[in-house]
Amino acid sequence: MKFRAKLVDAACLNNFTRVSNMIAKLAKTCTLRISPDKLNFVLSDKVANGGVSLWCELEQENFFSEFQMEGVSAENNEIYLELASENLSRALKTAQNSRALKIKLTNKHLPCLTVSIELLSVLSSSRIVTHDIPVKVIPRKLWKDLQEPTVPDADVSIYLPVLKTMKSVVEKMKNISNHLIIEANLNGELNLKIETELVCVTTHFKDLGNPPLASENASQDRNSEQMAEVRVDIRKLLQFLAGQQVNPTKATCNIVKNKIVHIDLLDEDVSLQYFIPALS
Repeated sequence: MKFRAKLVDAACLNNFTRVSNMIAKLAKTCTLRISPDKLNFVLSDKVANGGVSLWCELEQENFFSEFQMEGVSAENNEIYLELASENLSRALKTAQNSRALKIKLTNKHLPCLTVSIELLSVLSSSRIVTHDIPVKVIPRKLWKDLQEPTVPDADVSIYLPVLKTMKSVVEKMKNISNHLIIEANLNGELNLKIETELVCVTTHFKDLGNPPLASENASQDRNSEQMAEVRVDIRKLLQFLAGQQVNPTKATCNIVKNKIVHIDLLDEDVSLQYFIPALS
């Protein structure tokens, strides 16, 4: 197995750092999947057991000026590495205003991702700062649990409001209840609702719009006014809203009634899918 890559563009480095910071806020450990044309950050708690999962995809050509990899074999030309999210995030924080950043899979008594950062000094000379991030190489037999999640057909898909606005609303609701009901219809309406024995609070969003395919894929007998709802752990949604650092050109929420919420964010360089299971 071999992997080396180089980043020289400042905007690309900032975007890569932003993604790494987001992953660090969402989970202590993550899987880095390396393939010839993509990098993926994967969080794969079992949704069936109440965990969240995330699939973040980066097209390598949009980030790296150099990118070389050889997987475990010609047939399985991929590498899966488990690492502490914070270690990568901390290493990349030292790369601000750097001239170049190199990432390489190395073996220094144990497998490492070695991050080498070329920094400019005051006298225009450069110095190299190196971080060795321990990683665990995930064997081929475990790859099946780290594939892109299958997305069940949604009862309703709807565009989300501005995520900062949504985060502000959910933060306030968290002080009242641990559970949140998300409901939406095919008329571009989204409600965030909490219900307790003492109080019921609902925030309404209107005219959000629905993705073009949503109405075609939805049940033929679904009234456009009919709400599909799912009840989730409010902390898991807030953790995502507080941690996400993608500036999406499009943010979609797909609701599978009483089963799962699938949030899909897309910007020019990064695709991010986040899955929150329903509470029973």
